[in-house]
Amino acid sequence: MIAALPQGTLQRLPQYLIMLKTELREGRTGVTAEDIGAVVQVSPSQVRHDLSVCGLEQEPSEAMEVQALIRLIEHAMGYDDVVTAVIVGAGQLGKALLSYQNYSDYGVEVVAAFDTDESLAGQEVGGKPILPVKRMTALCRRMKVHIGIITVPAAYAQEACDRLLEGGIQAIWNFAPVHLRVPEDVIVRNEIIAVSLGELSRALQEKRRND
Repeated sequence: MIAALPQGTLQRLPQYLIMLKTELREGRTGVTAEDIGAVVQVSPSQVRHDLSVCGLEQEPSEAMEVQALIRLIEHAMGYDDVVTAVIVGAGQLGKALLSYQNYSDYGVEVVAAFDTDESLAGQEVGGKPILPVKRMTALCRRMKVHIGIITVPAAYAQEACDRLLEGGIQAIWNFAPVHLRVPEDVIVRNEIIAVSLGELSRALQEKRRND
């Protein structure tokens, strides 16, 4: 990954990728910053800035080759350097995440899920095993797993986090509605579904009031 990508750029680049891969599937070979901006709803100048941060060297007015842009963004995001991940919690959400087949598009390989319910041990979802949680720390260390995905209830999230940290995890994607205590050098991304749904609901209510 290219060093020191701004946070805003990091948030926009995956949106650019989705747009570009759609264009590629539809047979389009070239796009402009205006094309990307119109779909993603950011200004063309912002698109050009984000791409220049990724290392693009091109005149602003020129059309850009779609496949080359995809490779550029994937390299900038580190998607061509695969990292491994595990899921803690094999409930409905955990199984849904385990069954997702396109993690490799984003440089991630989910290798297994873990659960305290040992009756789930040995099951496979999406070709990936569910294992007893007591094996998690050792497996993470042995396989040098980078990312832990927490989908357990809030009451058990910190314990799950601690076990992941013992296994050498460097980043956590947390779906539990709780603040996790981690060392400063560990990256945490909180994905609180209810909060996002609440924000969407409020935005819809505001739109309906203004219509």
